[in-house]
Amino acid sequence: MDQRRLCGEPELVADYACVVGENPLWNATERKLLWTDITAGFLFRYDPENCTHGRFYTGRPVGGFTIQQDGSLLLFKDRGTITLWSGPDEITVVSEIPAERELRFNDVIADPIGRVFCGTYSDGRRGRLYRLDTDGSLTMILDGIGCSNGMAFTPDQGGFFYTDSFAHSIYRFDFDEATGELRNQTVFHSVPESLGLPDGCTVDSEGHLWFALWGGSAIVCLDPKGRIEETISMPAKKITSLTFGGEDFKDVYVTSEGGLARTENDPFAGALFRVKSSIAGKPEFRSRISIKDKRVDRKE
Repeated sequence: MDQRRLCGEPELVADYACVVGENPLWNATERKLLWTDITAGFLFRYDPENCTHGRFYTGRPVGGFTIQQDGSLLLFKDRGTITLWSGPDEITVVSEIPAERELRFNDVIADPIGRVFCGTYSDGRRGRLYRLDTDGSLTMILDGIGCSNGMAFTPDQGGFFYTDSFAHSIYRFDFDEATGELRNQTVFHSVPESLGLPDGCTVDSEGHLWFALWGGSAIVCLDPKGRIEETISMPAKKITSLTFGGEDFKDVYVTSEGGLARTENDPFAGALFRVKSSIAGKPEFRSRISIKDKRVDRKE
């Protein structure tokens, strides 16, 4: 990445010492950032206009989430469970996958049509990548994944990036927007084991892929051919994910993990950070999953 992309040093935004801070997502309607602490089962909200933040959800672990078209949240949890959250007493079970009872969802992304690609993960078992279609049906796309992680779409919506952290690789697929199919898998970028693991990712408006380097205290920007343009040092070791937000989508919000195991050498583990960019990102898509035919109310 050329020098004009960065504007200043990373700044601390909110420090909740998250066990596994993840899935930062900008809500453009509310002009607020949302993120999760997966292991703790918390969701947080940050309002940059007032510089305020706080926890608004407590429940079972949420590995990833999307914002629905109506503003409600689609939560991808442990035990292969997907729920719709509209408030503390408004939890609707959308789907439960028996094959994933021992796994949890890890990272998810809505596509241009409103489908959701969602991956599963477990310390002791191989994960999978699913596609949740707008009618609520699930299709398994990939099996035997080490650690299903960050996903992103190219600006022209013809390409899809997918990360398997334990394979140290970010893959690129051709994406068929009409059908949701992925084809022609290739390795887009590989990370040497000595440098860390590729984690969450996002794409800017110029087609550069940015990814979190877990264990490497950095975020990395790749050009459209998968070559490193710049590595940006961050004040925490286990950087997990990032997203663009703010009025002009030039604020890069970055999550981290390890808050319960902080050391003198990693004092901000689990915090949320922000880096200014001179190149804008792009809004993430909203999910459009219909649940009217399978509504089951259940409190956690």
